[in-house]
Amino acid sequence: MLYCKTRMPIVFILARDWPLRVLLRAELRERGIQAIGMQTAGEVGTRIASGDMPSVVVLEASQDLEPGLESLARRVPFVVVASGADQDAWPAAATTVLHRPVRIAEVVAAVLGHLRGRPA
Repeated sequence: MLYCKTRMPIVFILARDWPLRVLLRAELRERGIQAIGMQTAGEVGTRIASGDMPSVVVLEASQDLEPGLESLARRVPFVVVASGADQDAWPAAATTVLHRPVRIAEVVAAVLGHLRGRPA
């Protein structure tokens, strides 16, 4: 089981690339995970302020790592989807870095690994 019986895990998907957001969200929801797609770091802050705390954050590397996200990265595992050129751009914020081209199944596997307590 990936989560406690009373609450589904929450995964924030922070990406400007809408196909990544939509496809990943659909795959995670099929597995019983509450996946919330967002385009900006401000939306992350709003969700946390409303009481939603993620178990994992998927971050598209094109996003700027704002101070609020850096703080969150110290408490929550991040899965970063980076381009091949971003080899060392995210080590402080990322628990797992996946380089494009990447399949949705690879991102899902990384998220599931973190939810089970075994980073990918």
